[in-house]
Amino acid sequence: MARPMWTGVLTFGVVTVPVALYTATQSHHMRFHQLQRGTSDRVRNKRVNERTGKEVEFADIVKGYEVTDGEYVIAEPNELEQISPGRSRTIDIAGFVDLNDVDPIFCTVG
Repeated sequence: MARPMWTGVLTFGVVTVPVALYTATQSHHMRFHQLQRGTSDRVRNKRVNERTGKEVEFADIVKGYEVTDGEYVIAEPNELEQISPGRSRTIDIAGFVDLNDVDPIFCTVG
C-alpha cells in the first residue's frame, strides 16, 4: 500500500479531520548497486577527509560555500532550514470543488 508523503489534520472549529497527501505518480527507476567487475563484490562510497585520508562520520559533515581559495563559510543543517525560501508546514485551502466535478477515479476510500 502507498505511504503518505505528508499527514496532518484539517480543523474547522471543534471538528478535526485527519488528512494524508500522496504522490500522484510512482517512481519506476531501477536501483543498481556498484560492484567490482569479475568478483561481484559490493563497492561502497565513503566520506573521506581529503587532507588526512580518514573516514568522516556523517554527523560530522557540514556544508560550506567557498568564498576565496580554501576559505569557507560554514552552514549548519538547522541554519539552512531557517533560510530555505518558501517552506511552510501550513497548507492554505482556497476553496473546495463539488464532488460531482471530481472524476470517480480520484475518489478513493482507504
